This record gives sequence, structure tokens and C-alpha cells, in this order.
Amino acid sequence: MPKLSSFAPLALLPHLGKWLLLSAITAALAGTASAFLLFALDAATAWRDSHRWLVWLLPLAGLAVGWVYQRLGQAAEGGVNLLMEEVHAPNNTLPLRMVPLALVSTVVSHLFGASVGREGTAVQMGGALADQLSQRFRVGAQGRPVVLMAGISAGFASVFGTPLAGAVFGMEVVAIGRMRYEALFPCVVAAILADQVSLAWGVQHTHYALGVLAPMGWWPVTAVAFAGMLFGLVGMLFAAATRSLGGWMKRWITCAPMRPFIGGVVIAVAAWACDAYRYLGLGIPEIVQAFQQPVLPWDFVGKLLMTVASIGSGFKGGEVTPLFYIGATLGNALAPLLQMPVGMMAGLGFVAVFAGAANTPIATTLMALELFGPQIGPFAAMACMAAYLFSGHAGIYHAQRIAQHKYGQRKD
Repeated sequence: MPKLSSFAPLALLPHLGKWLLLSAITAALAGTASAFLLFALDAATAWRDSHRWLVWLLPLAGLAVGWVYQRLGQAAEGGVNLLMEEVHAPNNTLPLRMVPLALVSTVVSHLFGASVGREGTAVQMGGALADQLSQRFRVGAQGRPVVLMAGISAGFASVFGTPLAGAVFGMEVVAIGRMRYEALFPCVVAAILADQVSLAWGVQHTHYALGVLAPMGWWPVTAVAFAGMLFGLVGMLFAAATRSLGGWMKRWITCAPMRPFIGGVVIAVAAWACDAYRYLGLGIPEIVQAFQQPVLPWDFVGKLLMTVASIGSGFKGGEVTPLFYIGATLGNALAPLLQMPVGMMAGLGFVAVFAGAANTPIATTLMALELFGPQIGPFAAMACMAAYLFSGHAGIYHAQRIAQHKYGQRKD
């Protein structure tokens, strides 16, 4: 082990000071952008809920979003995957236009009923805003990935109100089986401060009440492990279906704006014909309901199909909140079959389906602790780890690399 000079800690102070300032500015920008996004989505959702006919305009909204990205946003089309690619191989500064494009397209998607999330937009805004600082702070090629990861952490933490999960998510999501600890300090600072910034703007995050928890014992442990396997398989199914539909549409529909137009037609007709309006948008009220009482056992299938159609056809927003919906309603459906409390299983599904789809078991376990309280910790860890192992190596982010195979084989 190399010897360290007794003055090494003092030599670190300018370095830490620079990263503290950069992370604080990133947090202020990302937290403010996330707050604006959340307020805009609340308004769009309320307007859509009171005017159901807006879903019939979803094809035109998709056409408009696709046209704008084709004309103005091709450099930002990659979204979260573009951020990850820049982390792995720093090349060009992310275009600042990614921020308004992601924001406006997400609000439009929600206003007219696409089943998309919000974390993708928050992460894109956080990463793009942070990247504008990399040249001003002269972080160099080695420091730029750290800046991007801090932006990812800030966006994730501020949009969900989970600073610890956000800090780890920024480091864990870029590669399976490896976290880059050189980003630990900036990611933690950026996530904690961004969450506080969004709260200072008046953001109020949804509260999820678990209710009664099962006692630790052989059956609850077995039931949670079994459910975690199913959560992972559903996460893998979601990721595979979204990729397959997206690839199929790109092969057969060469005009990019027509993809969300056709997807919008399918979604609007399905919502009307099947009375499936509950599967549009974020679905926060339905997620909360899944924690409180039994819901329709096929709700997770309906949300999965609507989200695959929305994301696969090109609508913007992200996948995570729909994955929360899918997981919570699937856990709700499994609860009576496994003789487990409804709220507890909904909470485990909430985080574990996301853990499997995004390959982020540590961040999602921390998210469970922050959202549901420390008592859920052991069960959440088991569910998220089982989902992670049973979801395969492909996920919702195709730019995510494999640094260590899940079953012990190292990738060189």
C-alpha cells in the first residue's frame, strides 16, 4: 500500500472545494428544472383527467413531437442513453437544447395521454445542465463523466424525493456490476442539495403508506424471494418488449414522426374501446390505491402494454414511474396468493420491478428505505436482489454496459 503524505488531506481541499461548488450549482439547476417539470406535469394531468377527449389528439401530439425532434433535436434524440454513452466515452458536450426539448415533449406526451414517466426527462435535464459546467470548471476528459453522473443523481433525486437512492443511481446505472466511486462525493452532494432545492420550490412528493408488515420468518422470506423472481421476469419482459417494438417500428416506418402518430392512434383507440383511461399518464392515484386495497389483477398487464406502446413508438418521458405502477399493481395481485399484506407487496413490487428493468438493486433498496421506512429494508433487499438476478443482462437503457456478469463471470 503506498504511503500517503501527512499533508495529503490538506492538498485535497482545493479539489473538494471545486467539486463542492460544481455539485451545488448542478443541484440548483437540476432541482429547479425538476420542480418546474413536476408542476407542469401536475397541471397537464389535471387538465387531461377533466377532458378525456384530449386522448384523441395524441396522434397529432406524437406527430408534432416527432417532427420537432427530427428537425431540431437529432443530437439529443438518445436521451438518457446519450448521457450514458458520454460517461463511457466522453466526446462532445451535451446540447443544451436537450433541456427544453425533453421538458416540452414530456409535458405534451402527458397532456394527451401517453403512458410515460418523468425520470428520463429529469435525468436528461440534470445531465445536460451539469455538462454545460464541465468546460467552465475545466474538469477535463477524466472529470467529465463524474459531472454527468452528478447531473443524473441530481435529476433522479429531485424528481422522486429520494436523495440517497439518487446518489447511488447515478453511479450504479451506467454499468452492471461496477460503481465508479470517484463520483461518490459529487453524486451525494448533488443529490442531497437538488432534493432540497426542489422542496424549497414547493414540490410535494407522493406519500405511500405500507400499513402492516409481515414478521420476519421462513414463509415471508420465501414469499418475497419468489415474488422478487417474478418482479425481475416482468422487468425483463418490459425491457425486451419496448426494445422489440422500437426496433420494429424503426425498420418498417422510415418516417420518424409517423411512429408516435401511429402509436398515438393505437393508444387512443385502446383507451376508448377498453375503457383503459386508468393506464394513461403517470397513474399516481392508481399506484396509491394499490397500497391500500385490492385492484384489478390485470392492471399491471394493461399498464405494461400501454407503456410499451408509448415508449416503443417514440413518446418522451421515461419508463420508471410506469414501472412503479406495474410493480405496485403486480405486488397487489400477488399479495392474496402469497398470503402477504397488500401494502407491503405493493411496495416491494414498486421498487423491485424497477430494480430488474434498470439493473440497479442497491439504488432501489435505498429508495424503498426512503419512501417506505427502515422496517421494509430486509424484505426490499431480498426482492430487489432477486429481481436483479432474474432479469437478465439487458435492461431499459441500451447504453448500460456489463462490467461484471450477474452470475460471477467477469467481462474483460
